[in-house]
Amino acid sequence: MSYESTAKKRDNVQTRGIYQSSPLGTGLFVGLRSADPLLQYAILSRNLGAPLLQRLGTSALAPGPPLITGLSFLDRLSLSPYRLILLLMSVGSAVKQQYWLLRIANEVIYPSGAIGVSIFNTVVNSLNSVFFICTATSASNNGEHFPQTPLLVGSALYVVGILTETVSEVQRRAFKRRPENKGKVCDEGLWALARHVNYAGYTLWRSGYALAAGGWIWGAVVAGGFTYDFLARAIPVLDHYCQERYAEQWTQFKQKVPPEPCGSPPSPDLRDQYKSGILTAMVFRADRRDLFNRA
Repeated sequence: MSYESTAKKRDNVQTRGIYQSSPLGTGLFVGLRSADPLLQYAILSRNLGAPLLQRLGTSALAPGPPLITGLSFLDRLSLSPYRLILLLMSVGSAVKQQYWLLRIANEVIYPSGAIGVSIFNTVVNSLNSVFFICTATSASNNGEHFPQTPLLVGSALYVVGILTETVSEVQRRAFKRRPENKGKVCDEGLWALARHVNYAGYTLWRSGYALAAGGWIWGAVVAGGFTYDFLARAIPVLDHYCQERYAEQWTQFKQKVPPEPCGSPPSPDLRDQYKSGILTAMVFRADRRDLFNRA
């Protein structure tokens, strides 16, 4: 069965292999991704969403003292150091993805794709911000002084992940632009370490962002969710596409380069374990909220 008739239906990149421009799609993507940090700032600075938290039986975290740096553009934000770092994570994710579209990607992005990808990223980032301002889930509300352990570990994962994803994509772009590499599989740089190293980078920074905002449980849920999606859907779909496009080259590449960073596609038992883990995390959160309300 061909990629077009089977795997493409499960591919989030519906324009894979379509090399043309779409000013409207590009403009929408850049505009919507630029708007996301503004929403995150509203949540972090004004506790936007606090009424919803109250309806759920919890409350919003009181803002900490604002950071004073002497830099007017930062001081005007009036954010605590922790909240400022989370805002910068949302800015970094937007800038990285805009750079990818404008300077690295070859494929077109249509308006529907631009809107869908932007909404997805805004929803995930907003969940991070809301989990942070919620007293029952905030990673800063763990009894430690600043900088808290989730922030340190999450920030490290975020930096390593976003650099890994960006550097790998820049390396692949440079490889593809050399005439002698036309029609070849990129096997240089980070691509010599893993076949889907950019997916590993994305999962790392997404997990780090979630961990820094919502703590260990939310970080684990996000890490597990993206890992499962990549192993169960994205990587098999891309493998199907590359097998058709590169044929024997792709087979040799898979034999030479180590497997996917997170291992083989999950078995049915592993899928059941992941679903069970999600339910356990939800129950744990509910119990923690009840204890908080009784305290």
